[in-house]
Amino acid sequence: MGLATESNPPLYLRIAESVSQQVARGALRPGDRVPSLRRLSRQQRVSMSTALQAYLWLENRGYLEARPQSGFYVRTPFSTLIPEPQFDATKTNPMAIGTSAILADIMESASNPANILLGAGNASPELFPSDRLNLILRRIIRRHPLHSTRYEFPPGWEPLRRQIARRSLDMGCNFSPRDVTITSGALEALNLSLLAVARPGDVIAIESPTYFAILESAASSGMKVIEIPTHPQTGMDLGELERAIRKHRVKACITMTNCHNPLGYVLSDRYKKELVELTARSGVAVIEDDVYGDLAFHGPRPRTAKSFDRKGLVLLCSSFSKILSPGYRLGWVAAGRFRAEVERLKFLANVGNPSLPQMVVAEFLESGGYDRHLKRLRTTLADQVDRVRQAISKYFPQGTRISRPAGGYMLWVELPPTVDALKLYRAALTQNISILPGAVFTATNRFKNHIRINCGHTWSETYDCALLTLGRLCEKIDSVLKS
Repeated sequence: MGLATESNPPLYLRIAESVSQQVARGALRPGDRVPSLRRLSRQQRVSMSTALQAYLWLENRGYLEARPQSGFYVRTPFSTLIPEPQFDATKTNPMAIGTSAILADIMESASNPANILLGAGNASPELFPSDRLNLILRRIIRRHPLHSTRYEFPPGWEPLRRQIARRSLDMGCNFSPRDVTITSGALEALNLSLLAVARPGDVIAIESPTYFAILESAASSGMKVIEIPTHPQTGMDLGELERAIRKHRVKACITMTNCHNPLGYVLSDRYKKELVELTARSGVAVIEDDVYGDLAFHGPRPRTAKSFDRKGLVLLCSSFSKILSPGYRLGWVAAGRFRAEVERLKFLANVGNPSLPQMVVAEFLESGGYDRHLKRLRTTLADQVDRVRQAISKYFPQGTRISRPAGGYMLWVELPPTVDALKLYRAALTQNISILPGAVFTATNRFKNHIRINCGHTWSETYDCALLTLGRLCEKIDSVLKS
């Protein structure tokens, strides 16, 4: 569902959101008849035309269906009608990896303003609270004109660490400000964590598929990786992880338990607890990437695996880039028993973070602006993901499978076996469309017919046309290979 980014959305949209929340919570189930227009009008104290507008909005987005002479009914969720990508249970051995040759080309294409960015992991600028952040920034400059005249050494600006510590309760944790180290985005948090727990030649267990920068980080550090088969809904195979730990002396495991990139799942608390207990028995460190954790679509903010950590072996990494401002480059890590080493490595990497962005975000968090913005953003992204899924199911070849994200704004798309994702990537660039081929999410020869699609852009005719073009390119590649 989506109320766009308006602080005071139209009345019919507020009513539509109320109905959709009843569906999300299970109060209304597929096949249930929703209140009649007359009853809804009385309940909400609105006109019949406003009630009808709300139901038509829900119908147009596939949440309700109208039955002649009967009324409106809850539809079977569109997401369940599209098959998910298949689970690849292939087992692998530890391997040294090099940097991806295609990644530099991908970054260059993502930097081209002429391209429609359906691959890069960023949301539309209008979804960020830039006006509010700029107001705070100007206020801080007036109050503290000497704000950047000294180094902000690790662990970072104390008021920001205090606000993160307060928010840790929502994650199932209970940090003190001293537990938190500020970093230059979540990627630096991941890099510092990896260097703190492992050395060149050590074996690192990763999900498959995994965020491509994790592979680059391991490669640049001279570490070996072993890919653990990962189900699109239930996560990394813990049985295979346990066997890998015993057989290959795994030093650390990197995981994304909430709003996985690219699969989109949110794992159960039971799974997270079992993962932490399994790795703790062997003294294996867990690096948990929770950069999308605040963007779960429904319910309370999901707990982290870190919340089950009793030995200080889980290093929780996150940032504000996906929610507030990518350019601020503000991330953080709660590194447990590795905190001192992470702070040392942070100092060696770049001394510390700029003061001004830390001050701005700390004040935004303290004011309550973050939570108000986050509520709107979660709703908007859920709607955008659903729209992109529907467009892909309509425009892409028969046999296409699409992930069912529980949060974030990425879709993992499995194309028919005859569609080569690298060929599609290159063909799409000729149409000024940038996507990410599945090959960059693995160190092995997997996911040749998979792509990742970013749904973070505000829906428009431009993006609908881009997806239509991608679908036609898929059909063209498919027909050439079959002929």
